[in-house]
Amino acid sequence: MVRLIYLFTFIFSFLTLSYADDSAAMAKLLASFVPAPSGWSATTDYCKWKNVNCDGSNRVTSINLTSQSLTGILPSELGTLTQLTTLSLQGNSLSGPLPSLANLTSLQKLYLDNNNFTTIPSGFFQGLTSLQILTLSQNLDFAPWTISTELTQATSLVTFYASNANIIGSLPDIFGSFPSLQDLRLSYNNLNGTLPKSFGESGIQNLWLNSQQNGLSGTIDVLSSMTQLSQVWLFKNQFTGPIPDLSNCTSLFDLQLRDNQFTGLIPASLMSIPSLRNVSLDNNVLQGPYPQFPSSVTNHTLGGINSFCKNTPGPCDPLVTTLLEIASAFGYPIKLANSWTGNNACTGWTFINCDSQGNIITINFAKQQFVGTISPVFAKLTSLRNLYLNDNNLTGSIPDALTNMTSLQVLEVSNNNLTGLIPKFGDSVKLTTTGNPLIGKNTLSSGSGGSSPSGSNGTSPSGNPAGMGSSGTSVSHGMIAGIVIAVMIFVVVMLLVSIKCYVSRRHRRPTISSKIEVVENPESRSVRNIEISIEVLKQATNNFNEDNILGRGGFGVVYKGEYHDGTKVAVKRMESAAMGRVTTKADVYAFGVVLMQLITGRKAVDDNLPDENPHLVTWFCKILNNKERIPMAIDQIINPDEESMESIYRVAELAGHCTTHRPYQRPNMGHVVNILSPLVGQWKPTCHKLEHKFPTFHGVEDIYDFDQHMSLPLQRWQTM
Repeated sequence: MVRLIYLFTFIFSFLTLSYADDSAAMAKLLASFVPAPSGWSATTDYCKWKNVNCDGSNRVTSINLTSQSLTGILPSELGTLTQLTTLSLQGNSLSGPLPSLANLTSLQKLYLDNNNFTTIPSGFFQGLTSLQILTLSQNLDFAPWTISTELTQATSLVTFYASNANIIGSLPDIFGSFPSLQDLRLSYNNLNGTLPKSFGESGIQNLWLNSQQNGLSGTIDVLSSMTQLSQVWLFKNQFTGPIPDLSNCTSLFDLQLRDNQFTGLIPASLMSIPSLRNVSLDNNVLQGPYPQFPSSVTNHTLGGINSFCKNTPGPCDPLVTTLLEIASAFGYPIKLANSWTGNNACTGWTFINCDSQGNIITINFAKQQFVGTISPVFAKLTSLRNLYLNDNNLTGSIPDALTNMTSLQVLEVSNNNLTGLIPKFGDSVKLTTTGNPLIGKNTLSSGSGGSSPSGSNGTSPSGNPAGMGSSGTSVSHGMIAGIVIAVMIFVVVMLLVSIKCYVSRRHRRPTISSKIEVVENPESRSVRNIEISIEVLKQATNNFNEDNILGRGGFGVVYKGEYHDGTKVAVKRMESAAMGRVTTKADVYAFGVVLMQLITGRKAVDDNLPDENPHLVTWFCKILNNKERIPMAIDQIINPDEESMESIYRVAELAGHCTTHRPYQRPNMGHVVNILSPLVGQWKPTCHKLEHKFPTFHGVEDIYDFDQHMSLPLQRWQTM
């Protein structure tokens, strides 16, 4: 009897599975749409619904509801359509959270772009092993999300679109898992960090990463190994360094690199790519000769703030060429690119001093945080007397070619990470190499002369290490033992002192507090400065979480918080004073606020406005998310024409960058000046419409009757 029951149960289960269908899930899906899709009815077999396909077992294999003006929230039962291969819901107004589609192993094409979805659930990409096409673009209501490593299970992925989808964080280094990936479009998000090395292991042809709010950064060297590239859009980011050699990208036809911080020379190989048709390089800090693209490149832009030595094609001055070769060994630092402009190195070039004959006699690169190596090209500067390279992060060895510099008197390379043998300089050269722990390890001679490689002794003008002594004998074991013992005693004493200081600090730590402006019970408007433990404030504000931000000002960010007893507080986290330092980034923030005030005519904080709009920065940054709203924010007094609007757009975008929440993501003032410089000619004051005359100053009518000496940059501006 028991066996019969088991047998019956087995047969019933088998029959149930055999006749399983998707009716329940499709009924839920139909009920979720407003209005009901055309050709869908609860009284009709779902396999006969319009744009629905089923297999022979009544399992749904595809749903196509593209641009049906549908609203509603997708049901969780959608994830039970296990035979689904194609789901096309793009171009509607669907909202709410996406349901989990995890483990839909048959799903190949998923189109969800141009909707109003709000969240992507955890594990959304789990088990989508057959996925080939994924489009999530233009879902502006998405909560911030990151690209999950679960996506690597979709090893057949060919297309991934998620532009304007509120992606945050860095690009994960997972793209080697997608050998078939051809199209990657992630524009207009909040990505930061560098390009992942795994890009070079993918088959990406079309790469769109432009217009990230915070800006991708670092170099783009990985592109040189992406030989399948056809289209590259990286404009409006924070990329730096030189443009790499792309000669192996023989299918590249569209290269958009404008509005970054690229430096160095445009590689000649770029002009020789046969398929190249479109190039935009404007608004970078590119240097060297002005490039001449072949006629096959039908559209190229190079204007803006680039630092070419001339405005027309042709070689640069020999001294300029030499200095740029030297800069290449440092990776073309942006501070050099910003200050080295024009075709005369003796006119206003930072760190360079010349004599009256136009010969470079001093180069001072000390304490500039340069990386890279010392270029042997310095030897071409035959009149150079003083070369200061100390206190950087230079590696490699001192080039032998520098010993041929007959005019050299001072070579200062201390406090770097140099290695290798020290070349033999003449006695007239004062060489300083201290602070390079690995330099000259094998330079001591054991010969009878005991001389250094330069043949000098002690602290000779050449600065090379002196010999061990006239006899060349080794140091006695007793002396070595004495030195070792002395060093050990010193180390022990310093260790004890350090421990004592540490213990003392630990005892004091509970009383350490941050000087922070706190408002308890904001409704009472009672403000007082009190000392509260930083740990208490972190707990109250959820570690200063961005979700708790009430507003931002020129001096810091205001967070809402709640003590354990329920007391509500507002905490201003000072950007400079409370953080224990004053930085130029606060000045950049303040300048960004000034730009916003000039554009909008509003105060930085206006209590007369509604509660959601009193803070100019918070309000203006929301405006920047939609370019079409910017004209409505402009002060009516400006009344700009179409040409002026383009300038205002650029200034507005710059103001947004200057007021970015994280100080390290703000540009430096040099970059700000470079952005604004091209606009001077358009925005400088004019008085040709005035009926009466004013006094002139340097040949320009002075409507303010200023009688004062102007700085050289302002004089140049006046004469533009």
